[in-house]
Amino acid sequence: MSNKIMVYHGSPRIIEKPIWGVGNPKNDYGMGFYCTESAELAKEWACSVETDGFANQYTLDLTNLSVLSLTGGDYNILNWLFVLLENRRFRIGGDIAKQAKVYIFENFAIDYKSYDIIKGYRADDSYFSFANAFLNNTISVAQLERAMVLGKLGEQIVLMSPKAFDSIEFSDSIVAPKEIYLPKKLARDTVAREDFQKEKARGSLLTEKYVLDIIREGWRNDDQRLQRVVLG
Repeated sequence: MSNKIMVYHGSPRIIEKPIWGVGNPKNDYGMGFYCTESAELAKEWACSVETDGFANQYTLDLTNLSVLSLTGGDYNILNWLFVLLENRRFRIGGDIAKQAKVYIFENFAIDYKSYDIIKGYRADDSYFSFANAFLNNTISVAQLERAMVLGKLGEQIVLMSPKAFDSIEFSDSIVAPKEIYLPKKLARDTVAREDFQKEKARGSLLTEKYVLDIIREGWRNDDQRLQRVVLG
């Protein structure tokens, strides 16, 4: 049985040989090579206002690679938020948000840096607004969980280790014209934001749990009230 999958990396250029240790250490899960199993998503991520892009296509052999799946059912949304807070630049304002960050680091940290591959949500700007709203006690944890699948913004597969980089092979590059894929990218983000505003309006201070409740009630990583994250 083959353990190979096809993945795509959206970029303004063709990348035949991804190089370990090159890139932005402030990405979602730290330094790595960020891919998706969706060619269409890669095309959207590749485009900018200025340039067309490429969906670089690769074969990734997962044999003998350790894979951490943040969306596979073994982890919860606060584990994902911990990883994001540790890597991305967050502006934490207000006493509740600052205390929430400390609490998440103390109680929901996971050892993700030892894995060859990480699978998880892609934290674009709309996801940042969701996470910030949760940290500032304006949306509940259930709403944050639901927000992760709004607009289907996508799951990414990230190569983290030299071993993972040795297991990927370039296949092709597919042109992504900006006239086609930039509007699709913007439309997907708009849908996510609109759905989130509708979801936010449905929240209930009386029945749902917010970050302040989580801190006061002493929730831990194994709390049964936390949904195991599964991509919708």
